[in-house]
Amino acid sequence: MSRKPNKLKVIPLGGLKEIGKNMTVVEYKEDIIIVDCGMTFPDEDMLGVDIVIPDISYLEKNKDKIRGIVVTHGHEDHVGAIPYVLKKLDIPVYGTRLTMGLLGNKIKEHNLSKNCLHVVDKGASIKLGVFKIDFIQASHSIPDAVSFAIHTPMGVLIFTGDFKIDYTPIDGDKMDLNRLAALGSKGVLALFADSTNVEREGYTLSESTVGETFKELFAKASDRIVVATFASNVHRIQQIISAAEENGRKVALSGRSMLNTVSVATDLNYLKVKPETFIDINEINNYEDHEICLLTTGSQGEPMSAMTRMAYGDHRKVHLVPSDTVIISASPIPGNEKTVYGVINKLTEIGVKVIYQSLADVHVSGHACQEELKLIHSLVQPKYFIPVHGEARHLKIHKNLAMKLGMDEDSIFVAENGNTIEFTSKTAKLVETSFADNVLVDGLGVGDVGNVVLRDRKHLSEDGLIVVVVTVNKDKKEVVAGPDIISRGFVYVKEHTDLMDEARAVVAKVLDDCSQKQIRDWSTIKYKIRGALKSFVFTEIKRNPMILPIIVEV
Repeated sequence: MSRKPNKLKVIPLGGLKEIGKNMTVVEYKEDIIIVDCGMTFPDEDMLGVDIVIPDISYLEKNKDKIRGIVVTHGHEDHVGAIPYVLKKLDIPVYGTRLTMGLLGNKIKEHNLSKNCLHVVDKGASIKLGVFKIDFIQASHSIPDAVSFAIHTPMGVLIFTGDFKIDYTPIDGDKMDLNRLAALGSKGVLALFADSTNVEREGYTLSESTVGETFKELFAKASDRIVVATFASNVHRIQQIISAAEENGRKVALSGRSMLNTVSVATDLNYLKVKPETFIDINEINNYEDHEICLLTTGSQGEPMSAMTRMAYGDHRKVHLVPSDTVIISASPIPGNEKTVYGVINKLTEIGVKVIYQSLADVHVSGHACQEELKLIHSLVQPKYFIPVHGEARHLKIHKNLAMKLGMDEDSIFVAENGNTIEFTSKTAKLVETSFADNVLVDGLGVGDVGNVVLRDRKHLSEDGLIVVVVTVNKDKKEVVAGPDIISRGFVYVKEHTDLMDEARAVVAKVLDDCSQKQIRDWSTIKYKIRGALKSFVFTEIKRNPMILPIIVEV
């Protein structure tokens, strides 16, 4: 009997047909490594949910095989879920110096030990089980970003991570195209490439172009400047600080994530700042307006962010006035457009001068456009290709791009989260398994909010709630008080007394019928109350509130 061939398995747990939540499992026999472990923000219908992280149930079942997590860079969509995973899996994490520095702050917030974090230099390699992982220098909107070449018994896998090809990067660290070309010349089994910007033709502009815009804007502004950007975009922060220093401005920080990132990046020497540049936000009134630059979070219109609180007049320490200039240095993440432009509209109402991407070059992407992707494909020359980091349309366009470059359609796999791509030394196939669901984080609860809870929240948000309270004698099973009806989000009771009186009469009739038929089972009585009241309300005003009967025994 012939022995079944060994297979290399790659299982994406996040990052496919979505933006964010990037996480991929690479497995061979008794060894597993994890590439990235990110989070994403909830959809509009995930009411009350804070963040969404990948489902790691497959990893929990195979925890003895896991040799570690390797991380491409320090953005939340690649590291945000790591603290939650480390609470369930005791495994090491490997990444570059800034990535581990930023992650260390997150680990500390979750009261976990930082002993699991291991720094790897760009250009170095590590061995985890049967896998050898090369950390290849990449360019992105955060320093210390890397791509991975994972050497497996079946061949080399290349994960680009998030990247763009920037020939004039802020830190001078260009993407190591020579290393990718060398790997390509020897043979690459599969390429897993960033698809975020695949819809855009041409090249992504260099981050340095934004720096020139900042210098011009800072030179023209006569009063206070407020800049909102991603706290993790260290290159952007450096350019804002440099523009402020050139124009004799002090820089004050607002927002916890901004304070944390700047602290870590400064300590690790990724930010070059003059000793006298930073001031505490409480000191801004000690300076003239033309001497101040506020650097803040909230470029995505997050409800509790510093920028949003300023726009709505709720910030405790900063009150915007018409002479201020506000720069939104980011583009809206898909789904955030409404909140971002809501903040811009509020700022406009205040009368401040608002500058955003539509008006000036105050933001460039950190992701590769089509010509840069073509270059990577041409250098790597993979046998198989799997587009990642994108929604369904991005993955499909990236597939078509690879086919235009000469790849056979059968060698390209557009997968979904939870699918398994199986490789042997000669073949590859997509297996439509399902190991991946969304895990919702709400406050301190992880995974305790599911479809049933979300459905109830949606129901409450759309139709409101009616609570029916009936007090019953425990021994005689007779109604001694009620029914009382409480309305929340359904109708304003004082303006609908007739409707409430009729609703009470409907419930009273149900109770009377149950008494005559000697029905004593509380669950049955509640069911009948709910059914009768639902029918009555819908007939009267065509609404369908949640109905919650409560029977109190005395």
